Amino acid sequence: MKKPFFAALTLVTIFAPIVVHGQQPPIIDRKLFFGEIEIAGAQISPDGQYLSFLKPYKGTRNIWVKKASESFSAARPMSADATRPIRNYFWSRDSKYILYSQDVGGDENFNVYAIDPILAVDPKTGVPPTRALTNLKGVRTMIFAAPRAKPDILYIGLNDRDARWHDLYELRISTGEKTLLRKNTERIAGWDFDHDGNLRLAERTSPAGDNEILRVDPDGFKLIYSCTVLEECGVADFDAADKQVYLTSNKGALDLSELELMDPATGATTTVESDPEKRVDFGSMQMSDVDHHIFFTRYEDDRYRVYFQDKAFEQEYRWLQSKLPGKEIGFGARSKDESIWIVSAYSDTEPGETYVWDRKAKTLTLQYRIREELPRASLSPRNPYHFKSSDGLEISAYLTLPKGLPAKNLPLVVFPHGGPWGRDSYGYDTFAQFLSNRGYAVLQPNFRASTGYGKKFLNAGNGEWGRKMQDDITWGVKALVADGTADAKRAGIAGGSYGGYATLAGVAFTPDLYAAAVAIVAPSNLITLLDAIPPYWEAGRKQMYARMADPTTPEGKALLVAESPLTQAKAIVTPLMVVQGKNDPRVNIRESNQIVAAVRDNGKPVEYLVAPDEGHGFARPINNLAMVTAMEGFLVKYLGGRAQTDIPADVEAKLKEITVDPKTVSGAVTLRGTLAEPAK
Repeated sequence: MKKPFFAALTLVTIFAPIVVHGQQPPIIDRKLFFGEIEIAGAQISPDGQYLSFLKPYKGTRNIWVKKASESFSAARPMSADATRPIRNYFWSRDSKYILYSQDVGGDENFNVYAIDPILAVDPKTGVPPTRALTNLKGVRTMIFAAPRAKPDILYIGLNDRDARWHDLYELRISTGEKTLLRKNTERIAGWDFDHDGNLRLAERTSPAGDNEILRVDPDGFKLIYSCTVLEECGVADFDAADKQVYLTSNKGALDLSELELMDPATGATTTVESDPEKRVDFGSMQMSDVDHHIFFTRYEDDRYRVYFQDKAFEQEYRWLQSKLPGKEIGFGARSKDESIWIVSAYSDTEPGETYVWDRKAKTLTLQYRIREELPRASLSPRNPYHFKSSDGLEISAYLTLPKGLPAKNLPLVVFPHGGPWGRDSYGYDTFAQFLSNRGYAVLQPNFRASTGYGKKFLNAGNGEWGRKMQDDITWGVKALVADGTADAKRAGIAGGSYGGYATLAGVAFTPDLYAAAVAIVAPSNLITLLDAIPPYWEAGRKQMYARMADPTTPEGKALLVAESPLTQAKAIVTPLMVVQGKNDPRVNIRESNQIVAAVRDNGKPVEYLVAPDEGHGFARPINNLAMVTAMEGFLVKYLGGRAQTDIPADVEAKLKEITVDPKTVSGAVTLRGTLAEPAK
């Protein structure tokens, strides 16, 4: 997203005419979708006395606190980060501190910070002082546990000694004192503590990429459970007695993962539960923090399904449902005695309502609505959609149709998810709603290799980047064209991360399918992608090789070359917009530079945006607003939807700042190696 040919791009974004459609809702201001959230992230302190939340302070999202009994007007800011929104935080177990993590410019090297909310305000900042509990440059801090039994302790990992592996430390919140507990020389990817804060288990990646669960004994580690690189197994939690361990696993003959109970003394397991409908993997469980019994388990299908183990809690849940009809219910922070909970209610057309639920008083009190100014009545249903791929495999997806228009010959934007080992889920989706408001049908397919649909479905994507995985996207377009929903001449594709790769693969390997494409933080060259993965991804390297291809073998390298959109860059004729964060540690900027230079050299239209203060995706609202401003004008030009015509001065200035002239880009690369047949 850049450009010295800014005047031309301005013509697209500012002066693109609005197509008038009879029953469509009005164009919703893009800032209501992508501007700074006015309030979000509520948490109740463990003692139940305070409510915290995220809200802008001096223009940037920060942490605020008020007494639970006070109005929001009495809230006080706690942090004053001026450069990057705070996105996640939590209370210490004793309610003495608020803790959060933050990186620099999207580099994902996180440090941990603590705030004592009762300290006096610093006149210079207007907030209490913030202490850096870790203050290391180029080091990624991981938080493994915040044990309830040790409220002043965090168990953290630091990769300052070896960038690939995190050593285990005990961190005292009150003083910042760090004590090394384990030097990680055994390829440990995770550490598991019981309810009393005792280190009991470790999870290791073998040199072959297999997953191993180890018992931590005084004299070392004891292997008690393992699964192969193409299986999944992991520790979920300890049981109520703190003796056995809940695992999720699809080991051996299992296709759908199940919840199991393992005896750490022997490694013996028993099945606890799997999907009663035999459709999806085990999802998650909600446990009590007081006595550690299971309230319920949840499975993610087209919609969520909940199964209760605690019948009393089920009655409370049904009462919540009666108060929140038609909405999904999510549980957030809770008081230490579990009498007060934060509850969220959401749907495909509801970004989220936040409540305080007092279980003893049996009250449910609305605190706020996320993006309250967003007109819910103008949003579109996001419905499950199923179709067959090229080999007959059924693909689940979500389809959002523009409100007020007949579902006939619509312009279409396919929006594949990132990962690729993830999935799209039911609920409110910002891009789906933004694009549907602009007049586009939006298809979000859970292509093979998406998680949650079983081991066979996941492994069906192995070695299939740009091939069968891409077919699953292509055949979704074909299905919508065949049933008359989409106009074959006005199909576009957009996405980020793997979705960005799928965007590039779509225009490179099926050059006649799409009329416009927007690739966000998108891998273009799978050889250089794997060469540049962060060192702390070492635990997953062999799994990536197993699921993509091994670049250290001639056959693997040939496949990666064939599946790289850069290999087929000369075939790209579709107008392309590329978006990149300069500090992206996952998809290095050269991935975007290479494809922009190649398309430019081929004489085809390409636009380029680079945010200098972002990483893998944009966190700063002003950057997102600049990106979607350019994006909606670009899509109007080539697909014929509609766009907001006005651009605020700050957004216009930011768009000008991050727009790069493709003529200035260097980085074209010729892929070398044993070329296989181009991906089809």
